[in-house]
Amino acid sequence: MTGNRAALVDVLRDATRPLTIPEILHIRGGLAQSSVYRNLVVLEQAGVVHRIVTNDEHARFELAEDLTGNHHHHLVCSECGAVEDVPASAGLEASLHAAVSEIDRTTGFTTERHRIDLVGRCRTCS
Repeated sequence: MTGNRAALVDVLRDATRPLTIPEILHIRGGLAQSSVYRNLVVLEQAGVVHRIVTNDEHARFELAEDLTGNHHHHLVCSECGAVEDVPASAGLEASLHAAVSEIDRTTGFTTERHRIDLVGRCRTCS
C-alpha cells in the first residue's frame, strides 16, 4: 500500500457518500489527478474500492462493503448524477434473498453478492 493509495482509502473511509475524483482532489489537496486515477483503478482491481457509474461525466467511488461492513444500496439521479447511500433494511434483504435463491435455483447461477442502484431523479432535480 503506497502513501497515495492509503490517502485515497482515508478519504473514502471518511466520506458519507460515494465521491467523484474532483471531490477527492478537493478534499485531499496535493494529490496529482493522474495518480488518483491510476491508484483508484488499482484499488478497484484489488477489490478495495467500488466504482458507481452514473450518467454524468464523473463516476463515484466508495470503499468496498467487505471493508466497511456497511451493506447499503444507492439512489442514482438520472439528471444530475448524484449518488446517495440507502441503508439495506432487513425486510428488503429477506425479500431479495428469496428472489435471488429462486433465480439461482431456476438458472443454475450462483450469486455471490448483490448491489441495487435505484435510478430516478433526486429531490433537487424533481
